[in-house]
Amino acid sequence: MKIYTKTGDGGTTGLFGGRRVEKDHQRLNAYGSIDELNAFLGLSMVHAAAPMTREVTNWLQNTLFVAGADLATPFEANSHIDRLGQEAISKAEEYIDAVVIEIPELSNFILPGGTRSAAALHVARTVCRRAEREIFTLSKTENINPNILIFVNRISDLLFVLARYENFFQHVSDVNWEK
Repeated sequence: MKIYTKTGDGGTTGLFGGRRVEKDHQRLNAYGSIDELNAFLGLSMVHAAAPMTREVTNWLQNTLFVAGADLATPFEANSHIDRLGQEAISKAEEYIDAVVIEIPELSNFILPGGTRSAAALHVARTVCRRAEREIFTLSKTENINPNILIFVNRISDLLFVLARYENFFQHVSDVNWEK
């Protein structure tokens, strides 16, 4: 199987369902940011010290594949793909709750950093926030699965607490913001 198809050489790409759009279409910005987030999670996984972080990151990466395919498939498309459901949001919330009880309560604003794994998770969190903005912009002009926006909002919170957990697990203090 060839990796290149040459179908995008003219500046368009195909969506699931057959429609072609230009490569700077907002839909591509949205699922491209999800893809970038997934890549940063892969980087985070390389540095993760805590087994729970690796478990959550693995789940996130797999679930983001579903979210990306969902975003790449217009709602009106006659395509039989899995759509991101409420269960993904609930699972993210369960992970957040499980991590929060393990880490000290936050009493200051913190800066991204500490351990390599925490820093990588903070980068992933900021990419997640950008993805959320891209998805919201898309939702203004096209119908999207409303669960995706909620899910992405939850996972940015999840990545924040995971970054703190990685510092805690490795006995490294969060980096406090100094006024």
